[in-house]
Amino acid sequence: MQAPMYHFERPIVMLDFETTGLSPAMGDRITEVAALRIEGGRITDRYVSLVNCGVRIPSFITALTGITQQMVDSAPSASSVVPELLDFIGGDTLSAHNASFDEKFLVAEAERLQRSCGHAALVCSLKLSRRVFPNLASYKLGQLSRQLGIAFRGSAHRAEADAEVAAEVLIHIGRHLGSSYGLEQVAPDLLVSLNRLAAAKVPGWLDKYAAEKRALRAA
Repeated sequence: MQAPMYHFERPIVMLDFETTGLSPAMGDRITEVAALRIEGGRITDRYVSLVNCGVRIPSFITALTGITQQMVDSAPSASSVVPELLDFIGGDTLSAHNASFDEKFLVAEAERLQRSCGHAALVCSLKLSRRVFPNLASYKLGQLSRQLGIAFRGSAHRAEADAEVAAEVLIHIGRHLGSSYGLEQVAPDLLVSLNRLAAAKVPGWLDKYAAEKRALRAA
């Protein structure tokens, strides 16, 4: 028998930044961005760019990512990239693996240009993975993807490769929720709600949620 199809009810944009450090409050800036739009159960569009923020790239960042000073010096400026990125995201739900990290850089870069972020909500694929697959050995993106049978198609610690595998993790979670709980559509709001729950409460909460959806379909 053919497995039931599922799809996300509304688009979700998976975001990944490479940065010069951990904190925009300490002066760290973005060096590369990838934003991938997931519609239904697949990636349908993407925005990818290196970013010139006029800062020096620490040697340990070059060692980690392969992004050199020359690469960012010849890249488009943040004043060009960030507005294009914000327009690409628009009002869709935003997701990232360890989402608070990427969102704080997005907000900081937008504020520098006196722009605001318009995304409808934020979904953390790391937190979501902990709640939906609670017994895995690791939730770091590389190890998590291997445990789920998802392969990197590029270099880890580059924005597009990381965003792509994180998007595939999110699609995998959506497929799992759809098949396990009989959901024809997986709403971004459902993922946001799961992010906020303690892991132990997730199975019971999902059982109740799915029962309510079945009752609505039957009415």
